[in-house]
Amino acid sequence: MDSGLRAVGVVLAGGVGQRMGLGRPKQLATVAGRTILEHSIALFDGSPDIDEVVVLMTPGLVDEARELVARAGFRKVTKVVEGGASRTESTWRALRAIGEDECDVLLHDAVRPLLEPRIITDCVRALRDHRAVEVAIPSSDTIFAVEPGPGGETITEVLDRSRLRRAQTPQCFRLSVIREAYERALADPGFADRPATDDCGVVLRYLPDVPIHIVPGSERNLKITHPVDARIAAALFDASPAPAASEEEALAGRTVVLLDAGGAGVREAAELASRHGARVVVLSCERDGLRLDDARSVAKALAGVGRIDHLVLAVATAGGAGSLMEAADETVAEAAVAGYLGPVNVARAAYPRLLESGGGLLLCVAADAGDPLGAPAGAAVTALARSLAAEWAGEGVRVNCVTGGGTAEETAGAWLAVLASRLTGQVVDASSGPR
Repeated sequence: MDSGLRAVGVVLAGGVGQRMGLGRPKQLATVAGRTILEHSIALFDGSPDIDEVVVLMTPGLVDEARELVARAGFRKVTKVVEGGASRTESTWRALRAIGEDECDVLLHDAVRPLLEPRIITDCVRALRDHRAVEVAIPSSDTIFAVEPGPGGETITEVLDRSRLRRAQTPQCFRLSVIREAYERALADPGFADRPATDDCGVVLRYLPDVPIHIVPGSERNLKITHPVDARIAAALFDASPAPAASEEEALAGRTVVLLDAGGAGVREAAELASRHGARVVVLSCERDGLRLDDARSVAKALAGVGRIDHLVLAVATAGGAGSLMEAADETVAEAAVAGYLGPVNVARAAYPRLLESGGGLLLCVAADAGDPLGAPAGAAVTALARSLAAEWAGEGVRVNCVTGGGTAEETAGAWLAVLASRLTGQVVDASSGPR
């Protein structure tokens, strides 16, 4: 069975997030330079398997969500709808907003921003042959059934872990199936007394003859519920970003400017970006006389380039300096330029150009953790990237950082993977290889 239907991603962001203790919905908290909601919308907006995106937002914050969608330039979002008082009410409002025409619907919790694009593809493909699909992963923990006892709970049964799965999202359905299940649920006087906790529960209770197919999920697809979850998510974004588009799609027809200040991987990145259809401009401190310590020199170099979609600064911090007291004055000055003054001058000169194109700045630095000059210079670059990402997020200018380095090919691959993503505020370690 090939449905041949349009696929609609529904991002459910109607919760209030009381357990996060933020005073506002957790989906509007910032992780890795973007709100959690933006991360989740970007996954569906950037998926080639999704035709349309509908967003359900917390009551009273619909206008803020619409502004967020417009600012981020999400092209597939057709509606931002006010959510309901419960998960089931929000889902029902989403189904009504989609309309009457048959389609495939993927319902996703907004607070799962680390969903892998592979899972979206697998779900859409599974809906060709199944009318209901759930994303789930095996349980690695032993699960007990309990009952109240004197002084607390007591175990009544150790459940068979091999038959247990942990539910994730998206939960996916043919529109006619999930709509009928909800119509039956809302017509049942007893539903309000025993509401389902998710959409598969509604289908299982009211359309028991419809099998629900399992698509393997991922441990990475965690739900941000508590403050510690946000910290884990930030670490996962830093360790392994998931591009929303292929590198060829993201770079073809774009202008990539590489500022070579001694960092490894520039030549390899230029060749790779060119193969993906990008117009590549390389400006070298050594060959072109570019001086990172001179703001006018940087501004003049960029002025002659034309449009800039991606700007990559590759710097090499002072290495092998020995002890701090043994370092020559010239080496100390070079570290200061590489770790702070140079990136600041580049960022200031690049900002108006990137604001015009809606592009991104990538700061790349390789530093030895044991180097008394290189290590703090590298830390300064990463801190600058995160600070600028937060400052410029509202302007649509992305800022990321790549640290470390394996081979030149691995380093170049990591750079281009970050350029292809729609994320901001990432700090990626290139030594783990290309993403």
